[in-house]
Amino acid sequence: MTRHLITTKDLSRAEILALFKDAREFLDAKARSTLEGKSITTIFFENSTRTLSSFESAANRLGARILRLDVSRSSSSKGETLYDTAANLAAMNPHAIIIRHSLSGVPYLLSRHLRCPVLNAGDGKHAHPSQALLDLFTIFEHFGGEICGKKILIVGDIKNSRVAASNIELLGRFGLDITLVAPPHFMPTCALKKSHCLSPELVDESDIIMSLRTQIERHQRAIYGSLKDYANDFCIHENLIKNNPKLILLHPGPVHRNIDLSDAVMNDTRCLVLRQVENGVAVRMALLKKLIVGE
Repeated sequence: MTRHLITTKDLSRAEILALFKDAREFLDAKARSTLEGKSITTIFFENSTRTLSSFESAANRLGARILRLDVSRSSSSKGETLYDTAANLAAMNPHAIIIRHSLSGVPYLLSRHLRCPVLNAGDGKHAHPSQALLDLFTIFEHFGGEICGKKILIVGDIKNSRVAASNIELLGRFGLDITLVAPPHFMPTCALKKSHCLSPELVDESDIIMSLRTQIERHQRAIYGSLKDYANDFCIHENLIKNNPKLILLHPGPVHRNIDLSDAVMNDTRCLVLRQVENGVAVRMALLKKLIVGE
């Protein structure tokens, strides 16, 4: 049966640990022939820099051919339905399709009509499974696999973030102690611990901070007069983290400097944003290998 990656729930804990073993080997950035002769199609209905280039780098390193569908010039921009787009793509017999869409559920709907694996590269506010997997891998590697009970603050526009949604499911499953930190209008309804204040006490007690971008494009109305108003309360700055040398900082990107993370924090050795990017290619190589080759 064809395997898809629509949410992090599509992979068991054992499968994820096996993925991490492969990803660790792929960190050497060497070219391989694992997917030689295979073709992968990327369809991004939303802009992307990191995720698109990361998946394409992963495919290239495994020896696959890549077809990038230019959505602005595709028939979908002329009114073609998603079902017909899927049918036409399936007729080209790709070995996997990687899709990003502004509407939640689109990757799942396409997966029901395609014989090849579908990888969700982000759908609306719903899910971004490969990002959550690379975030967990970054945490796992930094702490040498001893992550159960580690305290993480997820800070920012949590309610509108598909990255947060996927991380909440995945990190919780691996035993991390999650606290959500956001203003009331950015806070989702859930049973996790919550704070509307990014206090020094919370930061000092934490092992990890995951900062999120404010998802302006998903807001139905302006919530803050300016992002600087938001930054006054929720930007991670140097003084806030000065008393916690063991802390690590993550961000899925793109980073709004001095809104999400200050310039000084971006340059801090505890900030692993670029490590996340490096790890992302390796994790996505492992995902492509698993879903296409089945190993």
